[in-house]
Amino acid sequence: MIAAPFHEGEQAVQRLVGMQARMAEIGPRVIRDHMPEQHQRFFEQLPMLLAGMADAQGRPWASVLVGPPGFIQAPDAQQLLVGALPLPGDPMAGHLQPGAEIGLLGIEPQTRRRNRANGQVTAVEAGGFGVAITQSVGNCPQYIQRREPMMKAADGPAAAPAQSLSMLDAAAQALVSRADTLFIASRAPATADRPAGGADVSHRGGPPGFVKIEDAHTLLLPDYSGNQMFMTLGNLMVDPRAGLLFIDFDSGDLLTLTGRAELVWDGPDVAALDRAQRAVRFQLQAGWWLPRALPLQWRRIS
Repeated sequence: MIAAPFHEGEQAVQRLVGMQARMAEIGPRVIRDHMPEQHQRFFEQLPMLLAGMADAQGRPWASVLVGPPGFIQAPDAQQLLVGALPLPGDPMAGHLQPGAEIGLLGIEPQTRRRNRANGQVTAVEAGGFGVAITQSVGNCPQYIQRREPMMKAADGPAAAPAQSLSMLDAAAQALVSRADTLFIASRAPATADRPAGGADVSHRGGPPGFVKIEDAHTLLLPDYSGNQMFMTLGNLMVDPRAGLLFIDFDSGDLLTLTGRAELVWDGPDVAALDRAQRAVRFQLQAGWWLPRALPLQWRRIS
């Protein structure tokens, strides 16, 4: 267990929604400084791993790493060895180095299981990297759309070069408008114990089109009722920078964005989002479109 698992931003959000006392009781029981056995075995069976990291400017990016089941290994409760590197064109590629803070999210859409494992990059080699785990927590299955993974056909279209974006063009807006899933990267504050701060990546889901496109630079993300720990919103309270990743599960196209986030607590913008309790307004600063980059396809199941 971690005796005081929540930083000042998380505590501030919990206090605003009247959950600080309850989370102070629950947090130390569910947030660990190591992975339980079931989490270790869970990561080892996945074909996909989400990651969140910051670049040299401190901007968070959300990324996806892929490989055959077993490409992630957990030799013990405080290590993950990832046998993959960022996909070509992924902005995380140039910043994966020893000492970097990294947030990891294992998600299995077909069973709707997900677990977080955040920590620090150790060795980086030609075929992968290691992570020393400092925070581990399981997440509930809410809002995960069920899908089964399939490897792309060998004779299918190859990945194309990454394209830089300064605004959401027609293709990017089309992907966002039909998306039922996104991943959001954020950063925890620096502390005396963790002077570089921390990194995190989290899942968000909803009905297709749950993210509202306000204009070519602005997205409005609904925030639904969840586990009440508010790790992402807590990070954004103290560092408003965020990264978003959208995946086209049919084609393998990836849209990765970084920018600034504003928490919207109430008002007409929140009321217009079905079932949302609050919202995150995201202002794009930079992005990349990675055509057919993901070597997996996913079939949606009921």
